[in-house]
Amino acid sequence: MDCEICKSKISTAFLNKILGTHLKDAKGKKHVICFECQKKFPAKDKVLEQLK
Repeated sequence: MDCEICKSKISTAFLNKILGTHLKDAKGKKHVICFECQKKFPAKDKVLEQLK
């Protein structure tokens, strides 16, 4: 899977679980975010702004 902000490859663990985070927007759609982008944008609101 790829990060939806920086487009870098997110590694997976056992049974293809991502090593990152799923965030839901206001419509309920899940977005995949890597650890590096989580460090850059610690607040959920800031991350969702970057996705648009």
